[in-house]
Amino acid sequence: MEVYKSLLEGNKLWVQEKLGEDPDFFNKLSQGQSPQILWIGCSDSRVPANEITRTQPGEIFVHRNIANMVVHTDMNMLSVLDYAVNVLKVRHVIVCGHYGCGGVQAAMGSQQFGLIDNWLRNIKDVYRIYSNELDAIEDDQARFDRFVELNVMEQVFDLTKTSIIQNAWRDRNLPIVHGWVYSLKTGIINDLGVSFDRSSQLASIYQINAKKVELT
Repeated sequence: MEVYKSLLEGNKLWVQEKLGEDPDFFNKLSQGQSPQILWIGCSDSRVPANEITRTQPGEIFVHRNIANMVVHTDMNMLSVLDYAVNVLKVRHVIVCGHYGCGGVQAAMGSQQFGLIDNWLRNIKDVYRIYSNELDAIEDDQARFDRFVELNVMEQVFDLTKTSIIQNAWRDRNLPIVHGWVYSLKTGIINDLGVSFDRSSQLASIYQINAKKVELT
C-alpha cells in the first residue's frame, strides 16, 4: 500500500513542479495534442519514451508491447497506428527496442512461459529469417544484442507493409519510419540507420496499389 500511495504523492509533487515552471501548463495541455512522433516501444519499465528523449507530455504518441512488436493481427497496435498517422498526422514513426530485452531473450530459447509463448513466436520468426547471421556469432551477448537490432529492423519493415503507412506516403509523403535501440547500460539511443519514407523502397510484392479491389 505504501508504494501505491507514493504514486499519488508523486503526482502531486509533479503537478507542483510543472505549475512552478509554467502556471498555464495544464490549461495548454488540455486544449489538445499535436505530437510529431509515434513511438512503438517495449513495455519494459526501464524504457520510458518521454524521459529518455527528454520530451514533454503531448510531444510523443506512444504504443508499447512486449519486445516492441508490429504484428499485423494486433488490432491495438493497428488502431494506434491508424490514429497517429491519419488523425494526428505524425511525421515520424519510431520503433525503439532495447538491449537486454527480456522478450527477445526468451524467444532465443525453448522454455515455456504460458500465454506469452504465442507472442514470442513472432520474435522467433525473426530469428528464423536471420538464423545464418545470428548462428555465426559465437559470443552469446553479441548474438543477443544483434538479435535485438534485427528484431527492430524487421518491425520497421513490417510497418512499411501496412496500408496505413503506404496510403499516407502516397497522400502526404509522410511519415518516415525509423529503427532505434536503447542501451540500458549507457542510456544512449543507437540509431540503426534504417528508415523508410516511400513504397518504392520496398520489394514490389509488398507495394500496395492505391485502387481497392473487391475480392470474389
